[in-house]
Amino acid sequence: MCVFLSGLVVGFILTIANFSFFTSLLMFFLSSSKLTKWKGETKKRLDSEYKEGGQRNWVQVFCNGAVPTELALLYMIENGPGEIPIDFSKRYTASWMCLSLLAALACSAGDTWASEVGTVLSKSPPRLITTWEKVPVGTNGGVTVVGLASSLLGGTFVGIAYFLTQLVFVNDLDISAPQWPIILFGGLAGLLGSIVDSYLGATMQFSGLDEITGMVVNSPASEVKYIAGRPILDNNAVNLFSSVLTALLLPTAAWGFWPRE
Repeated sequence: MCVFLSGLVVGFILTIANFSFFTSLLMFFLSSSKLTKWKGETKKRLDSEYKEGGQRNWVQVFCNGAVPTELALLYMIENGPGEIPIDFSKRYTASWMCLSLLAALACSAGDTWASEVGTVLSKSPPRLITTWEKVPVGTNGGVTVVGLASSLLGGTFVGIAYFLTQLVFVNDLDISAPQWPIILFGGLAGLLGSIVDSYLGATMQFSGLDEITGMVVNSPASEVKYIAGRPILDNNAVNLFSSVLTALLLPTAAWGFWPRE
């Protein structure tokens, strides 16, 4: 019930703020839910914390939805509800918030796509992002080419949803800056978010190999062989910090490269 209510609050706030926010959230949620369930039996053998059906708890909903919800509220305070074109030369603050919210959702999508697709499809073992050493599948901070490519696609998918909604609902696109970079920066946010998430996971999350089950676990124990990281953050905290950092970095970078009218 808490999960449903948490998701309902996030969806409601994003919907009344801006339809582009809502469709981006919806595409993230639908694609992530589908991919989490995909190849479930394979993931169950590899991941000690895999949940059947990809169930989420309220903490996960909060960590993925807190930043977009806060930005949607700030957007309404600054601009009022409704869709606007992203145009730094005319609406700097509102455009910054729009891209920041897109970045947060694309970051979450990119991280989920990387984890769910890379784990199953990668033919080579992951490498720890800090040392580039080969590590077991499921190690926090382990990356693969397939996983990174998937994170780029996940962010792009969310960016496309945002862009298409702009085309449908924004009336003054013909006198505004081009909107196609939304797709490009959505993909960049997905990739950047996945890299930030991996770095935080490699340094601030414990990873060890359970010598009894042969699976990677996130808690130290006598039968667990250390792989990497320190037990400072859990996966939910890493996701939250990654979302915050990506939401701050992406619009700042986009401002310098966004085409002017």
